[in-house]
Amino acid sequence: MYNKSDIELKVAEFLLQIKAIKLQPNNPFTWASGWKSPIYCDNRVTLSHPSVRTYIRQKLTQLIQEEFGSVDLIAGVATAGIPQGVLVAQELGLPFAYVRAKAKEHGTGSLIEGEIVEGQRVVVVEDLISTGKSSLQAVEALRNAGLSVAGLVSIFTYGFDQAEENFKAAKCRFATLSNYNTLIEYAAEHSFIAQNDVDLLTKWRRNPSEWGKELEQLT
Repeated sequence: MYNKSDIELKVAEFLLQIKAIKLQPNNPFTWASGWKSPIYCDNRVTLSHPSVRTYIRQKLTQLIQEEFGSVDLIAGVATAGIPQGVLVAQELGLPFAYVRAKAKEHGTGSLIEGEIVEGQRVVVVEDLISTGKSSLQAVEALRNAGLSVAGLVSIFTYGFDQAEENFKAAKCRFATLSNYNTLIEYAAEHSFIAQNDVDLLTKWRRNPSEWGKELEQLT
C-alpha cells in the first residue's frame, strides 16, 4: 500500500542526509532567476547513492500506478528528469523518451528524443517542480506530438502557489514524493535547522521573489 505521509518524510530525510537539498536560511543561495533562496535542491545527487536511488525509483513507480494507472510510455524532462525517468521506465518495463529544453539546431531538429506513437498515454517524470514552467513546456510538446499526457510525477516540489496555478491552467495533474512543508518539518525536528529559522523559511515559500529584498532590509 502507498503510504503518502511516510514516503514524504522518508524522501525528505534522504534528500537532507545526502545533501541533495541544502538549507541555508542565513546565507541564502542565488538562483539563475536572481531570486534569493534559503534552499538549494539538486536531486541528481540521489543517483550517486544506490539505496536512495532504488527507493526513489520504486516510490515513483508506485506513485504513477496509484495516481495514473496503466500507461504506455514514460517521458523524462531534460536534463535532470532523464535518468529518473529511465529508472522508472525500466522498473515498469515501458518505453522511454525525453523532451529537450529546445529543439535540436542540427540534424533532425527533434524536440522529443525516442520512439513515440500518436495516442500513447504517457506520464512525465521530473526531478523537481519550482514554478512548473519547464515541466509544462515538456507536457505541451508531448501533447503537440499527439500523445495523451496522463500527468506528471516528481521527486520534490517547493509548493509554490504559482506552480499550482500553472498546472491547473494547463489541465495537467501532478504528484510528488515529497514537498517543502514536509522537508522543513523534518529538518526542524532533526536539527538540520534551528527552530527559529522555521518562520523565515516559511516566509520564503509564501513569497520567494520578494523574500531576498526583505532579508536585505533586515541586515
